[in-house]
Amino acid sequence: MNVAADPATARPRAVVLVSGGLDSATALAIARDAGYACYALSFDYGQRHVSEIDAARRITAMLGVEEFRLFPLQIGSFGGSALTDNAIAVPESPSAGIPVTYVPARNTVFLALAWAEVLGAQDVFIGVNAVDFSGYPDCRPEYIQAFERMANLATRSAVEGQPFRIHTPLIDLSKADIIHRGRALGVDYGLTVSCYAADAQGRACGRCDSCRLRRDGFAAAGVTDPTRYL
Repeated sequence: MNVAADPATARPRAVVLVSGGLDSATALAIARDAGYACYALSFDYGQRHVSEIDAARRITAMLGVEEFRLFPLQIGSFGGSALTDNAIAVPESPSAGIPVTYVPARNTVFLALAWAEVLGAQDVFIGVNAVDFSGYPDCRPEYIQAFERMANLATRSAVEGQPFRIHTPLIDLSKADIIHRGRALGVDYGLTVSCYAADAQGRACGRCDSCRLRRDGFAAAGVTDPTRYL
């Protein structure tokens, strides 16, 4: 079942999670620059900022991938997050502890072992960050390390000698560093959507925590913010 490289390109395959935001776009650019044949995966999980899906399509078209898949996975039907439950307001200022924009177990569900195993891809890229981020527990290095250990116990690929590697190339970078890295690799951040409350056209609210981190990142990088605001 497993193959060493993509037969069309002779490059190793990698699954890259692409949400449509700034970080995942940069992670995709890094994976491509590292020589991987990239298979991009996005999720329709009932998020209120559904315009990020359109952004994911634009990003993958701009950067180029072997295949893009949008997978419907309605974990949002459980509620419990301002990103999936319209009864919970998206906060406009930072809060103590884990914010209400945390989606329960999102990265645990999203990390794409099934498609990677079918593709024969031993590498999975995710654009999590533990510096300029909102405090989500499934963005921490210890979580990623634990998930990788689990993946290599739970899959036939790993048991048969082809273990998975979970790549987090942004995890120790500031938002400004991420922006510099992405621009050097040709990422057009004007195509991305980071806002938790973006409208159907992808215009950002300018007030939520994600907008604040993004805006501060461009300011710290000394780069003009290309975000379209309401």
